[in-house]
Amino acid sequence: MGITLPERLAAGDPGWATEADVVVVGSGIAGLTAALRLRDGVGKVLVVTKDVLSAGSTQWAQGGIAAALGPGDTPAQHEHDTLVAGAGACDLDAVRALVTEGPEAVRELIALGANFDHSPDGVLSLTREGGHHRDRIAHAGGDATGAEIQRALVAAIKLAPDIEVIEHALAVDLLLGEDGGVCGMTLHVMGEGQRDGVGAVRCRAVVLASGGLGQVFSQTTNPAVSTGDGMALALRAGAVLRDLEFVQFHPTVMYLGPESRGQQPLISEAVRGEGAFLVDFAGSRFMQGQHELADLAPRDVVAKAITRRMHEEGKPHMWLDARHLGREFWERRFPTILATARSHGVDPVTELIPVAPACHYASGGVATDLWGRSNVPGLYATGEVACSGVHGANRLASNSLLEGLVFSRRIAQVLPAELRPYADPVVDQRTAGVVAADVRSAMQATMTERVGVLRNADGLELATKALADLAATPGEEGTAAWETTNLVSISAALAAAAMLREETRGSHWREDFPERDDADFAGHFDVVLTDAAPVATFHPSPATDGAATDGATA
Repeated sequence: MGITLPERLAAGDPGWATEADVVVVGSGIAGLTAALRLRDGVGKVLVVTKDVLSAGSTQWAQGGIAAALGPGDTPAQHEHDTLVAGAGACDLDAVRALVTEGPEAVRELIALGANFDHSPDGVLSLTREGGHHRDRIAHAGGDATGAEIQRALVAAIKLAPDIEVIEHALAVDLLLGEDGGVCGMTLHVMGEGQRDGVGAVRCRAVVLASGGLGQVFSQTTNPAVSTGDGMALALRAGAVLRDLEFVQFHPTVMYLGPESRGQQPLISEAVRGEGAFLVDFAGSRFMQGQHELADLAPRDVVAKAITRRMHEEGKPHMWLDARHLGREFWERRFPTILATARSHGVDPVTELIPVAPACHYASGGVATDLWGRSNVPGLYATGEVACSGVHGANRLASNSLLEGLVFSRRIAQVLPAELRPYADPVVDQRTAGVVAADVRSAMQATMTERVGVLRNADGLELATKALADLAATPGEEGTAAWETTNLVSISAALAAAAMLREETRGSHWREDFPERDDADFAGHFDVVLTDAAPVATFHPSPATDGAATDGATA
């Protein structure tokens, strides 16, 4: 049985209206950077965010932001490490834009007011994470980089009177013109006084910066707001979603027990960057011999090694040993992680930390070009909601904040000259619907068991059938049901791509096809909504690996 998805969300008629030149959906590093840089080139920018300005995934980023800022480091070396981690699926031009423009973008962020950590002599402190051959991770507050970046950006937004903000707003659907391009969008606002309920925004462009899809799975490092809204909204509007099968599972997420659900505590890769290492229940360091970087191998390598050892030993987790770092170091370098671990009954200073892989980052998303443009006129995307091509099959550690920063700046360079005229939407002929809110837990269980770290054809087929049944369960309009509809839609699209990619590459691990296959699968699976069903098609392209870079050295 095929999957039938709503082509737009069933929602009441708009009860209020407003207007803006550009609507930015999301308030993390990608959204706020876009808004701040667009304000000088367009008349009015409206930022809509699902929670408050300071919520979202950026604030949870512990490790830092990667850029070639240190002595001896170069963009070419950063490029090399990014391509190696991406397992042949990166877009080379996108990676070069990222690593070349990254250092200037980070310096501008510092000039904006973000307080990064420095050594006593005033030099920017840089550390190393998995997949990096150089110390190039800038951090703030030890392990509170995302929170500090978010603080600085929110402060700048609040000083910009020409940027309007609507908080507690769920993006419902795009309004489309005669040419299929953007001419507005509908929102549902909760608790905003005169703007309660569903409303419409007339606009000339929309920039999606709405984050990822972590709540597709039972355990994730993502906050509760990460329900794939931007990806699902774009899919319903005719946008191409690319590389959805490449979901990164962070290898070291604190294991809280078999019944724990939702957002889980992340134990940053930076902890391993400072010397922590993985051990099994016998105390053996099992990453030795798995990769030249051992415990600092790219995340897919570490996640797979942990999962294999868990299966071999019949254990629900492995252990991270950071006891040798000492109390003083823990309190200075990782105060947030230390406090979080202790709040769950584990003291990393004296005890092993139980860890297991959990959903962390979507490398795929709305397919864009080098300037953030989607295939839908007037729709741009940046950050985790987008697939810019920089991450390939597996994101290199700490490249995510940099991607949001660099590609939001790029969007702001081109969008003002591309603004569409204000136009009225055509009558929406798409079939409306909504999936029952109470199917979410069943969907998450299905995705975790069948479409998680380990995948095979039988499991993916079972997942597809289960998702078809869940998608056919009608619900009542409301935030919970709209979010669940978005999650089911993205799950179906992800499973469709994962089923067709019959190889193991990066974060996509097929037990039945354990080898990488460049002959048949060097390229991308693009998913579009066709006759209310997610349809994946393959588009071949040359594999990009570290060896392909000119002048890059490890």
